[in-house]
Amino acid sequence: MRYSRDMIGYGEHTPDPQWPGGARIAVQIVMNYEEGGENSIEHGDAASEAFLSEIIGAQPWPGKRHWNMESIYDYGARAGFWRLHRLLKDIPITVYGVATALERAPEQVAAMQSAGWEIATHGLKWIDYRDIPAETEAEHIAKAVELHTRVTGERPRGFYQGRTSMNTVALGCEEGGFEYLADTIADDLPYWHVHKGKPQLMVPYTMDANDMRFSSGQGFGTGVEFFDYLRDSFDVLYAEGQAGAPKMMSIGLHCRLAGRPGRAIAVQKFIEHCRQHEGVWFASRLDIARHWAKTHPYQARLRPSEMTREDFVQKFGGIYEHSPFIAERTWDGEMGAIHDTAAGLAARMAQVFRAASDAERLGVLVAHPDLAGKLAEAKRLTAESTSEQASAGLDALTDAERAEFQQVNVDYVAKHGFPFIIAVRDYDKAGIMAAMQARRNNDTPTERAEAERQVMRIAQLRLQSALQ
Repeated sequence: MRYSRDMIGYGEHTPDPQWPGGARIAVQIVMNYEEGGENSIEHGDAASEAFLSEIIGAQPWPGKRHWNMESIYDYGARAGFWRLHRLLKDIPITVYGVATALERAPEQVAAMQSAGWEIATHGLKWIDYRDIPAETEAEHIAKAVELHTRVTGERPRGFYQGRTSMNTVALGCEEGGFEYLADTIADDLPYWHVHKGKPQLMVPYTMDANDMRFSSGQGFGTGVEFFDYLRDSFDVLYAEGQAGAPKMMSIGLHCRLAGRPGRAIAVQKFIEHCRQHEGVWFASRLDIARHWAKTHPYQARLRPSEMTREDFVQKFGGIYEHSPFIAERTWDGEMGAIHDTAAGLAARMAQVFRAASDAERLGVLVAHPDLAGKLAEAKRLTAESTSEQASAGLDALTDAERAEFQQVNVDYVAKHGFPFIIAVRDYDKAGIMAAMQARRNNDTPTERAEAERQVMRIAQLRLQSALQ
């Protein structure tokens, strides 16, 4: 069974984005331009808009226009846009422009272009796509690109649907002309998403550092709260950048929300706060996407979750010594992107090993060769075991050392019923011998538990080599 979500991402150590000029943070501001593209009977929709307005908890009015709702959106176009424009016109920002809204905003589009802002597509209409068929959504995306190009004079290079369906990202990938997609809030850095074998750059957006929270029951009540949140977010990310792990910060604004006087002041104060710091890169999303694609181009890598069962077992069947059933059961379980790293796959295979019967786990232990034993002398070890024993110098023992190892092995097996097992890559020759001497006097239950832990550690180390 394939699990689609990637819950690992970059993990503990994020890549250095190498922002231009050695910047410690990339600050990316989005202006959502939706006014004139929202649900409205006059736009041919079935009901009035009910999302992201001053009317918290608003409901659609089927078959009717909603004067107050339309007036709120009108404010965004008539006043809010221009207030934000005055604050941001000297900063490279990105506009998420709904195509039908841009068509109804010639003066605003001209101002966006005069400011040098990137205008990405925000879809054809500002509507909810969760229940819209994939073929209809694909048609809307194509029409959005076409209309956007006619209105602005150039096709959009970025795409953010916003009110998405589960098909949106796939359809954005398949459209084929976008340098980035933004329908993700999964990270603080861009990342590569693979769809049907082809890479697509994702530049994550934000739902928290976003003025949309003025329109929700649990959100910002005042401009002070909004500024405090933006400042604190910036300060944490800036400190991470100073510590060697720079990130990007996304801020989401809407003309009808942040364009109100008591909220616009928060935007002004935030920009002033940013400018008090060195190493801040204000950038459009397209700037970030192009920088990332050049600095961190997509690199194909082995993805175990996308392998066939046969290929997976052939590749990983020997991770647990002569015990391919571990790989078989791993593949037969829930596989996904979370298992495409050494740590993720090791954890999954360890889970399968722990769930095996007592006899099966003992069989895995017995399958391991004696250290520096007769199989090693006869060169009959698996490739993994041969490499591991050589790494600790067990392939170059003196006669006396070999005799000592073999005697301890004999005594150990006679007492416990399975060979002495240790992750030799974690030790040198002397350390292995010391561990053998210390452990051979343990009782069998204690030693059985330790041997199983060592088996899982060996598997982890083997997977680190296999998935480099």
